[in-house]
Amino acid sequence: MQVKTKAIVLSALKYQEKSLIVKCFTASDGLKSYFVPSAFSAKKSNQKAAYFQPLSILEIEANHKNKGTLEHFKEVRLAFPYHSIPSDVVKSTIVIFLSEVLHHSIREEVQNRELFTFLETALLWLDNHEETANFHLILLLEITKFLGFYPDVSEIGLPFFELNEGVFSQFHALSCLSEHETVLFKKLIGLKFDSEQKIFAGTERQILLKILLNYYSVHLDGFKMPKSLEVLKEVFS
Repeated sequence: MQVKTKAIVLSALKYQEKSLIVKCFTASDGLKSYFVPSAFSAKKSNQKAAYFQPLSILEIEANHKNKGTLEHFKEVRLAFPYHSIPSDVVKSTIVIFLSEVLHHSIREEVQNRELFTFLETALLWLDNHEETANFHLILLLEITKFLGFYPDVSEIGLPFFELNEGVFSQFHALSCLSEHETVLFKKLIGLKFDSEQKIFAGTERQILLKILLNYYSVHLDGFKMPKSLEVLKEVFS
């Protein structure tokens, strides 16, 4: 079936000398993997490896056979060429990190237009703003709305957050955040991308990042810690 859709690149794995296997989150069909046979060749200018950088937003025309095998692009172009992300070491590190998280989190080959629109809007916001220190934390938390385990905030006044059930609790159990961690987590829940970026110190961001990744690990079977995590910590240290 011929499909024209937007797609966000989650990963690109080199295959042999000239080819790529590219995993995308598409607006039309959710998660899809594509074989790009001439990504490093001068012959096919419309399928260059440069298009498949982490979280690039593409407009694609593809042949979707929907048989569980690798699909093939017919045409590829950048929907929104990024202006600042490629040259900004902090933004590019954030994008690499988030692409890994999404690679291990989004698994459904079904349309999720709301999640796609949210990610597209968020990435364009990142590209067009300078104060982005909390961007990755806010995005990781917001994505849980679409993955089905956003915290239940109906009892947010309680002093402890329980990770397994995603609820706030009066009592501290082994699966709960400490009172200090819960205070930080509550602050994060109230943030938007345009909120004051200096609300957290660097050490507090590290604590929140650890909390969020642990939260993902609890709620997503087989979730893997991103290899780029240490690089991200270094950038924000």
